Amino acid sequence: MYNNKDYKHFVQDFSNLYIGGRNTYQEIMDNDNVPFKLKTIIAHYMLKEVAGDTSLENHVFFIEKDSLSYLVYKKMRAKFLLNVFYEDGHGKDKPGYHIDEFTIDQILEREDLRANMGSIFLTEVRIKKLSLLGVSI
Repeated sequence: MYNNKDYKHFVQDFSNLYIGGRNTYQEIMDNDNVPFKLKTIIAHYMLKEVAGDTSLENHVFFIEKDSLSYLVYKKMRAKFLLNVFYEDGHGKDKPGYHIDEFTIDQILEREDLRANMGSIFLTEVRIKKLSLLGVSI
């Protein structure tokens, strides 16, 4: 279904970081192009709650509001691009998948996303570099 490299990218521009949703936390830590600040945040907060071989995609649907991961993603104002299947076509004439952007709060509030996580996949996480600087270690 997926190629080994699908959604396993890391790209940055002047103001944003774009991380593929199928990356594991360990792959992010091993990538030389990932900023030190993000690696420190992952090591200090995320890896205390999940194993290094956990993908962002697997982690996002199991985050709870009282977890450090939730607080960090909220503080970083991370945006999650989810490929969601809509029966009604989501404004199109036929059912299908559409990429929508969600915050961590929107993902946790929508029960339909968690209930259908088997048919939804995380394509990318976007983090503004300025928001990344706001997270204290």
